[in-house]
Amino acid sequence: MTGTTPKGLEIRPRRPEFGLPQPMPRHWHGGDAFKSHFFDAMSVLFPDGERFFIDSVRHFRERIDDPLLREQIRGFIGQEGHHSREHIDYNNQLRALGYDIDHLERALRRRLAFVRKFLSPQLQLAATTAVEHLTAIMADALLRNPHWLEGADPTMARLWRWHALEETEHKAVAFDVYQQVCGSPWLRRRAMLQSTIFFTKDTFLGLVHMLRRDGLLWNWRVWRDGLRWLWGRDGILRPLVKAYLEFYRRDFHPWQHDNLHLVEQYRREFDSTAGTASA
Repeated sequence: MTGTTPKGLEIRPRRPEFGLPQPMPRHWHGGDAFKSHFFDAMSVLFPDGERFFIDSVRHFRERIDDPLLREQIRGFIGQEGHHSREHIDYNNQLRALGYDIDHLERALRRRLAFVRKFLSPQLQLAATTAVEHLTAIMADALLRNPHWLEGADPTMARLWRWHALEETEHKAVAFDVYQQVCGSPWLRRRAMLQSTIFFTKDTFLGLVHMLRRDGLLWNWRVWRDGLRWLWGRDGILRPLVKAYLEFYRRDFHPWQHDNLHLVEQYRREFDSTAGTASA
């Protein structure tokens, strides 16, 4: 397999005005608790997770000589910084609804503190490449399949499309930095295995917490319909398995899956109305 980041790819942060609904509908995704909280649980992870991604890439920025990649790093940092701020607002809306977001965030912060203290900068960057791949393949699927957000609150759907667009734009930045400063396929694979376990665990625990607060944790219909939505014959995650496994290839590169046409398509939605900002 071959693949490189498209030449001249511009990565720049946007500042669209979302104005999240206040109060946020508890089940903003078409009245469906499982669908809403699946996305909500991921949102809880983003502020601290994206600060970690920024730090792991920034650590190596001075070792990058390629001026284009240095500019893309700048765009990556700006985009992730804005994502973090928007999801802080999102998570505060979840707090206002009575969910214990502080409890969910504490576990992630403890683990990230351990990682920062005891794992090498190279492994931290490898972990960033792994989670960036997880978010990139979900972002691609969300942009490719608008029915993922069918029936959702329009503002919430727009926020997730914006996030997906920018995750797709910068999906190779951390990877390209990693290839220049380390490049070990073994370390990258190890990081993906660990990241997959923790990302799945954290998302599941967030989902369980919110369903429990709603009094729906033991409602078998909620779980039946929710798991069918994720992993059933037409489930949203089922088609992602092949793209996920490609990360383990020695010759993997994120832009082997060329979806630049989706970037260009959704840029039209946001670049016509959104402000931009410098990193």
